Amino acid sequence: MFDLPPSPLLIVISGPSGVGKDAVLDRMKQAGYPFTFVTTVTTRAKRAQEKDGLDYHFVSDEVFRRMIDGEELLEWANVYGCWYGVPRQPVKQALADGRDVVLKVDVQGVANIKKILPEAVFIFLVPPSMVELSARLEQRCSESPANLALRSKTAGDELKRLPLFDYVVVNRRGEIDRALAQIEAIITAEKCRVKPREITL
Repeated sequence: MFDLPPSPLLIVISGPSGVGKDAVLDRMKQAGYPFTFVTTVTTRAKRAQEKDGLDYHFVSDEVFRRMIDGEELLEWANVYGCWYGVPRQPVKQALADGRDVVLKVDVQGVANIKKILPEAVFIFLVPPSMVELSARLEQRCSESPANLALRSKTAGDELKRLPLFDYVVVNRRGEIDRALAQIEAIITAEKCRVKPREITL
């Protein structure tokens, strides 16, 4: 009875803008973790260093609306005036194949997914301080002063949503491997649960 493979997990990683979600996911991919990383769809403009299909699937408002109407998205939310959504089919296929799935989702999206799939594992990535988070946002040089102020304010509000999550991981500057080790420990613990999470999609 103890040789049965554990049920696949749906791991949702979220956190305020600028906390380093993309950097953590990139390091997980580089480390060769055997997860299915589902790429988010967005209507926002592509930044200079980003690659379509890798960082995000960049689509028009019209295409995004068609995906909503066609029930192709697991969840979606409007964040800073742009739409973000998680494509349903890659998640469903990976879970059916017994593979763990990792999603990067905005804090708004977490509330939506929690209603649909409460048995997912929700991990909140946070900065060591709001001062450092503001510094990271400024260093990105991709925001206008007004947008920067909005993101900082929104981040403060998002940190109040901590009770939505199962786990919290602090992503300190220059210590991304430490954050990654904590995420790995969370996943290992989840795999050892006496009562496994059952994800039905």
